[in-house]
Amino acid sequence: MAMQQQAIAWRQAGEDIGFVPTMGSLHEGHDSLVTKARRENQHVIVSIFVNPTQFGPNEDFASYPRPFEADHARLEALGVDAIFHPPVEQIYPPAFKTRVDPGPLAEPLEGKSRPGHFAGVLTVVLKLFLLTQPKRAYFGQKDFQQLVLVRQLVRDFALPVRIVAVPTVREPDGLAISSRNAYLEPSQRAVAPSIHTALHGASNGFNADVTDPAELEAIVRHLLEGTPGLAIDYVAVVDDTTLRRPARAIPGNVLAVAVKLGSIRLIDNVVLGAERL
Repeated sequence: MAMQQQAIAWRQAGEDIGFVPTMGSLHEGHDSLVTKARRENQHVIVSIFVNPTQFGPNEDFASYPRPFEADHARLEALGVDAIFHPPVEQIYPPAFKTRVDPGPLAEPLEGKSRPGHFAGVLTVVLKLFLLTQPKRAYFGQKDFQQLVLVRQLVRDFALPVRIVAVPTVREPDGLAISSRNAYLEPSQRAVAPSIHTALHGASNGFNADVTDPAELEAIVRHLLEGTPGLAIDYVAVVDDTTLRRPARAIPGNVLAVAVKLGSIRLIDNVVLGAERL
């Protein structure tokens, strides 16, 4: 495969590759990943691949936006060395049989709402790593559970890839930037910043010595429950490696939330005590 051959040639020449996997519909969050990769590596590869195996039967695979020309122009302006945009049959040929079992870390949080999602994510990430041969791969902190699982994948399979977490990029009103924000109706977009407001309120509570996970979660629920049209999927304080709920929250634990505004599902999180780490 041409992408793999080029990547191997770069690595054999002693040149580091930074890799940013995306599903396209690029925005400022992706820009931050590419910019960091550009600073830290001789070459940057960005994949654009809408991965069918990570979508559930009632999710938006068919309607997921695919503005490839705009994405291509955006990446060229950022100075990437290669854009890998394979067709589905190149990643999953007819004889493709193997899947990655993500294990128990895929069961809570997103796993409860999206069964099978992380098996699809890790399978495609493993294949993309093999095709792009990166020394470093860049993932956004917004997709926190995905980040945990990709790190687990790298450890379990002894992959020679360093996973770099990049902070969530936000709109001026605090809403985490996401491709799905474009689906929000104006009334939904107007109330969506309450997600970040609620997380920020709980973070302030933690900084004021509230360490009971249930109390921190209750702060978020209280602040979100008055938001018109918003339904809470989960609010959870978890360890940033095991995803287990701690007896008492400590700096580095993550407070994660998922909500629905109409049919649009949004996730966000905050690292508790980040300023003390």
